[in-house]
Amino acid sequence: MPVLIAGATGLVGSDICRRLAGQGIPFRALVRASSDPSKVAALQALGAETVIGDVRDRASLDAACVGVESVISTLSAMPFAYEPGTNDIGPTDRDGTIALADAAKRAGARGFVYMSFSGNIEGDFPLRNTKRVVEAHVRESGLDYTVLRPSYFMEVWLTPAVGFDPASGSVTIFGSGEAPISWISIRDVAGFAVRSLDAPFARNATLELGGPAAVSPNDAVRIFERRTGRTLTVGHVPIAELATQQAAAANDMLRSFAGLQQCYAQGDAIDMTATLAEIPMPLVSVEDYAGEVAEGIGSGR
Repeated sequence: MPVLIAGATGLVGSDICRRLAGQGIPFRALVRASSDPSKVAALQALGAETVIGDVRDRASLDAACVGVESVISTLSAMPFAYEPGTNDIGPTDRDGTIALADAAKRAGARGFVYMSFSGNIEGDFPLRNTKRVVEAHVRESGLDYTVLRPSYFMEVWLTPAVGFDPASGSVTIFGSGEAPISWISIRDVAGFAVRSLDAPFARNATLELGGPAAVSPNDAVRIFERRTGRTLTVGHVPIAELATQQAAAANDMLRSFAGLQQCYAQGDAIDMTATLAEIPMPLVSVEDYAGEVAEGIGSGR
């Protein structure tokens, strides 16, 4: 019986699909009619059975869930597919994921793996509120569940997309930069998602996930300086300014992004000792990731 991957064309979802293919685990990828054809073709090249559906369409979810063993959901409208009022946090991240869990239950699936985010990311903003509502629904669904709560992704928060740009020599840090964060690689989140399908430790459990060590943003800058051989110009955005941005934000995505930045400023240290004892995995460190970025800069990528 296949595993259904929702969010299969996204950063984490596509890596999950590669891992399933590499392990010979049959999987089905839920894609939208508007999904990038090249990404869909890449999934099919891995051996995926692709099904077209939309989390706002109950019939398409029922069809996608027929005969599946488990569902892994990395669904999110943020940040790349965001369409205010349509592919938005409410209808997609909240209502859509709840509808998917319900469809899995109706279809007789065994388990549901839901990618949320760290329990230390707290505050009143749309994405956080949605994540916690969905977590509660999944736990009460009657399915065997795993809630994954990863910290901040290296491949997002230590990149130019949010102002961390070693190639240009400038870095933006939210808050003082002194609070440690257990930055985690998308690759490791995907690894935990796949391992959660059959790890007893993950059954009916919430797993807080971070990298091998908590590293402050200021220390991350020093690591990148050492690995790239460049001195970086650092700018800090005060928490009060982030709160003002959140209050003035024009939509849920901007409100959520400002909320995430404020939580980043407060830190997110996660002790992985117990989880790694049960689900042993080598984890990508900030040092490892900085080395990869330095290689890319050196080669002109």
